[in-house]
Amino acid sequence: MSTAGKQVPKLCGKGAGAEAGAVAGITLAVRRRSVLLSQGLWNALCSRPLWSAIRGRARDRFVGRLRYSSSPFFVFYLKEECMMKKTVFTGAATAIVTPFKGNEVDYDAFGKLIDWQIEEGIDGIVVTGTTGEACTLTDGEHKEVIRYCVERVRGRVPVIAGTGSNDTAYAVNLTRYACEAGADAMLLVTPYYNKATQKGLVTSFSVIADASDKPCILYNVPTRTGCNILPETAAALAEHPNIVGIKEASGNISQIARLAALCGDKMDIYSGNDDEIVPILSLGGKGVISVMSNILPKETSRLCKCYFEGDTREATRLQLKYVPLVGALFCEVNPIPVKAALAAMGRCENALRLPLTPMEAKNVPPMLELMRAAGLAV
Repeated sequence: MSTAGKQVPKLCGKGAGAEAGAVAGITLAVRRRSVLLSQGLWNALCSRPLWSAIRGRARDRFVGRLRYSSSPFFVFYLKEECMMKKTVFTGAATAIVTPFKGNEVDYDAFGKLIDWQIEEGIDGIVVTGTTGEACTLTDGEHKEVIRYCVERVRGRVPVIAGTGSNDTAYAVNLTRYACEAGADAMLLVTPYYNKATQKGLVTSFSVIADASDKPCILYNVPTRTGCNILPETAAALAEHPNIVGIKEASGNISQIARLAALCGDKMDIYSGNDDEIVPILSLGGKGVISVMSNILPKETSRLCKCYFEGDTREATRLQLKYVPLVGALFCEVNPIPVKAALAAMGRCENALRLPLTPMEAKNVPPMLELMRAAGLAV
């Protein structure tokens, strides 16, 4: 029921709010919005089984309820900075390529690729990330690719926009734009080249997350950025209401295990490496942000679903089956091989922007053979 026309009390606390959580269909208040509950829903909320299902952290910071004299409804609200966090997606999200035609973004191929991904059952789309060659998109292109992706997806799956930068002020502006464009979440890479101390990471990510009204997923890929988010740093950032997850591509399973131990359910963990999906799921991970799913969306999503449904044997079989193909997709700098693979499938041109160049001729036949073994007609 809408609160229009009624005076809704301001929430306590300060700082950016988080997306709403939900328990048994009851949505908790978001930022400066409140939700009216009927007497029956209020009683259900206060029942012991349901109340105990709400995270203790949110429950302990419950503020109270108010009754309007003119309405039989109650207002349930929480402090802004203490909201329950929302999982952006569970399963496989594709770190989608940005197709080019010549030196221009090929929106026709991009739209068809997005549609095919969703038809194949992918669980989310990550746009303008590393695989999307965000580094060589102009500011205008970066924004337009995000806007186009959101409009093409039309809410069918979550869209996570890559808005991180080694310039915090630019990341703030890009994040605000992506929020306005309708992206469901942000992907924030660590500062590259200029890097940062762990204190700098906490400060920079917090400033960006403060500017967002959507959930933020951190992106740890030290082999590319020269900057590693330590588990203790991630745990500190997990206290921010808008920071809900991390894409872990460090390749350090011991570090990821410590991250899981320190953060618990305060931060969702996603594998950033296609050859480590099952290991990270076994540590409580929520899924993968995948390169392989550009060419195998159904199979990558199925791998995750098998694990979540308890068929760990099949999930492990699929993980091991695709290890050689993953190796081929990363035998050169990503997204060089996956662009060549998609071109072989007829889904986009094999066009990249310098300094990236097309795949070495000697590496193409082995990759195509592995693609055929995976059931792809190339």
